[in-house]
Amino acid sequence: MSTTKKEPRSKFYELLQQQVSNEVRASQQYVALAVWFDSEDMPRLAKRFYTQAVEERNHALAIVQYLLDTDHHVEIPGTGEIRNDFSEPVELIEFALNQEKDVARDIENLARTARAEDDYTGEQFLQWFLKEQVEEISRMSTLLNVAKRAKGNVFEIERFLDTESGGGVDPTMPPVAGGAL
Repeated sequence: MSTTKKEPRSKFYELLQQQVSNEVRASQQYVALAVWFDSEDMPRLAKRFYTQAVEERNHALAIVQYLLDTDHHVEIPGTGEIRNDFSEPVELIEFALNQEKDVARDIENLARTARAEDDYTGEQFLQWFLKEQVEEISRMSTLLNVAKRAKGNVFEIERFLDTESGGGVDPTMPPVAGGAL
């Protein structure tokens, strides 16, 4: 017998459920970018974006775990439309940077909404995501700057990524439903 959990109809939890959808879509979009780089024989760029896809998946499932932990109903969304048509690396990286900026605005709106609703636990949960978005935007901005300076020489971008140290899983990240990948 299945029971449905009671869910307060707060704006914060509606937005949090929407953020699960946003993170799932971002994950799939990063897979599409990675596949484009892979098909163009750019293995370091492909790896960066495959890794980014896994990070976004983990973000979605961290929110799912929070919703479960706070006794809220969770809906796992579809991904919606994913863009696959690109022509050059700079275009993909600019697209990814804009996606990260959109996510940052969404997280900031969530934090504002939690605060407005006096949901201190929700606001605290979002602190890690706010910090993460600063890092994501910074890393993607750096990659875009490197790509622009390379002036079409993808080997320079690949070499940069080959020497750059990866981030790995952040031990301060909130728990992920099913475990972080």
